[in-house]
Amino acid sequence: MLHVLFEPFFHYGFMRRALVACFALSLSTTPLGGFLLLRRMSLVGDALSHAILPGVATGYLLSGMSLISMGIGGFIAGVIVAVLSSWASSITQLKEDASFAGFYLGSLALGVTLVSLHGSSLDLLHLLFGSILAVDADAIHFIGAIASITFVSLALMYRALIIEAFDADFLRVNSSGFPRLIQTLFLALVVLNLVAGFQMLGTLMSVGLMMLPSVAARCWTISLPKMLVLATVISMFCSWCGLLWSFYTSLPSGPTIVLSASLVFFFSILLGPSGGIALLLRRRRRRY
Repeated sequence: MLHVLFEPFFHYGFMRRALVACFALSLSTTPLGGFLLLRRMSLVGDALSHAILPGVATGYLLSGMSLISMGIGGFIAGVIVAVLSSWASSITQLKEDASFAGFYLGSLALGVTLVSLHGSSLDLLHLLFGSILAVDADAIHFIGAIASITFVSLALMYRALIIEAFDADFLRVNSSGFPRLIQTLFLALVVLNLVAGFQMLGTLMSVGLMMLPSVAARCWTISLPKMLVLATVISMFCSWCGLLWSFYTSLPSGPTIVLSASLVFFFSILLGPSGGIALLLRRRRRRY
């Protein structure tokens, strides 16, 4: 059994690089997913993961498979969509989720059109679904830098993010404009991590490793620190399992990682003591 679990990572460099990149991404993106869940913005992460596609496609068309160019393009596109969505919801009757939906769908269509006009179907599949087993040393350094920036930023904004999530009115009264600044910086971190994830999981699935472990962890604990730690552990575990699943079955690595996280999510929904069906059954027994 140990041979099956560890042998691919000992003998193949591309498997080790993929695992290191997944672990770094888990440390970076999963806490952001926890705060998105806390702020009831889970689908915003999905919207932003689609919104970066035009920028990634533009960087690809200008510089080829340059990670830096595609990363910068994706970050700019994601920030533009986030800013425009917030602006539209502030000056119209639209809710923020509705404005995000409108902008991200247009952004996704634009990105697919750009790649279709000037690239091939293989290029489109690579951008949409990633290629985690092709991660090289430069990509690992890129992901590691983003993970470090995210970790430090979350440490500095931790208390403000919690207060803003539970009592935004308190921040508005005591610090004019501060909640908007916190939200802008937080969304910028989300976009930055989605840009880091697209190289491995693609623009369509990079949000999976961000949200699924956090939602699963929420079913097991109501403590935010414990939830963030547990979500990170779940993300790493699913990365390991997904890579092994892909190695032994020749299935695409990105989808198997996200599918592993989905299986943990369904398991947590069924048996989680703090938010799953088991909790609902216990409450009904107490009533009767």
